[in-house]
Amino acid sequence: MEERETPDGPGGPQGLISASFNQDTTSLSVGTKSGYRLFSVTSVDKMDCIHEGAECPDVYIVERLFSSSLVAVVSLSMPRRMNVYHFKRGTEICNYSYSNNILSVRLNRQRLVVCLEESVYIHNIKDMKLLKTLLNTPSNPSGLCALSVNHGNSYLAYPGSQTIGEIMVYDTNNLSKVTMIPAHDSPLAALTFNASGTKLASASERGTVIRVFTIPEGQRLFEFRRGMKRYVSISSLSFSSDAQFLCASSNTETVHIFKLEQHSPSRDGESPTWGAYVGKMFTAASTYLPSQVSDMMHQDRAFATVRLNMFGLKNVCALSTVQKLPRLLVASSDGHLYIYNIDPQDGGECVLVRKHRLFEGGEAPQEARQEEKESEDGRSLPPSTSPSYAATVSLPSTAPSSTTLTGYSEDGGAEKGDVIPEHEFAEGPVCLDDENEFPPVSKQTN
Repeated sequence: MEERETPDGPGGPQGLISASFNQDTTSLSVGTKSGYRLFSVTSVDKMDCIHEGAECPDVYIVERLFSSSLVAVVSLSMPRRMNVYHFKRGTEICNYSYSNNILSVRLNRQRLVVCLEESVYIHNIKDMKLLKTLLNTPSNPSGLCALSVNHGNSYLAYPGSQTIGEIMVYDTNNLSKVTMIPAHDSPLAALTFNASGTKLASASERGTVIRVFTIPEGQRLFEFRRGMKRYVSISSLSFSSDAQFLCASSNTETVHIFKLEQHSPSRDGESPTWGAYVGKMFTAASTYLPSQVSDMMHQDRAFATVRLNMFGLKNVCALSTVQKLPRLLVASSDGHLYIYNIDPQDGGECVLVRKHRLFEGGEAPQEARQEEKESEDGRSLPPSTSPSYAATVSLPSTAPSSTTLTGYSEDGGAEKGDVIPEHEFAEGPVCLDDENEFPPVSKQTN
């Protein structure tokens, strides 16, 4: 959903640069050397290309607003400028230039957030007006941030420290800080909210432990252990729509799915099992042990796993309901989308059911083969050595500048210089599919 992956170098057959799912995981956006593409992911057997944009080459950020025609694009040729398009009408809504390279863009129905290495810009998505600039934020060279897709709980999370895993939670509706969460001992690597904006998951650069916190209180709810043998680079986290599951992908061949459930004690009258008895012993013993050991004893392992047929490649994962069944979607920098079935009752090893090309039309699915579910143990691909953009730039203290229109309307925007007036916050879900509406404001009547 919110998770976006920007590989450091081209990966797919035509140069896949980035991949991201929209907020409800109904479409996949990919940035390429020739532009960008939007795909529908509402079917297992086929993946239709909704739109192909060639306004600019080398797109490394492309974010679509739900199922609307609004899309934000950033190109390697102009990394400090964000263009916002109405792709169905082929018009540019606006563009903004910033003081430094844009590292990530996040959208919901109320806000558009642009993250630079040491600053964050918050826009009102209804007229693209700049509402707030968070300056001198801790150095964030990967542009790590998460924005809740729920416009009522429109929270933004970003690193609160460069050296440890503190999370700053900011309310983008009221433009105020909410809380600082001491999440990890090492710097953050991944963040994501659940669909309602009431839970936040995080992982650190070590990649061994994933934690889930309540929002806005910041209390720890769950702790999951991804592994202990090696540190990994977690590239994406994603909740299921009902927040019952959480998936995590990394630079290894394994994607982990965790189940968010509280372990309740056995009911009166039931005979306790050996496992329950041992669990009570551990719980009692943990009060006398060092905190590091006690934490490990309370950590849950993965409920389900996926073994990819690649190692060392970047990918972004998402949990979705496709054709009424729970699925795991993995978009990889090898230029493919992998779709897996999940057993929501027993978990275990997930089954690959389809593999779609993201290039050459993307319509022809490939049947899953047995060898694709096997890991390539002992074989690794060298990581990319391309430098990040944040490592090569300085930070001038200039505000973003808008060089074209402000405001977003389905007829292509107002005349240059006009501003679409502010609207009240929508009180309920807003349909963004109708081309005659003004996404994302409330429904219009003719």
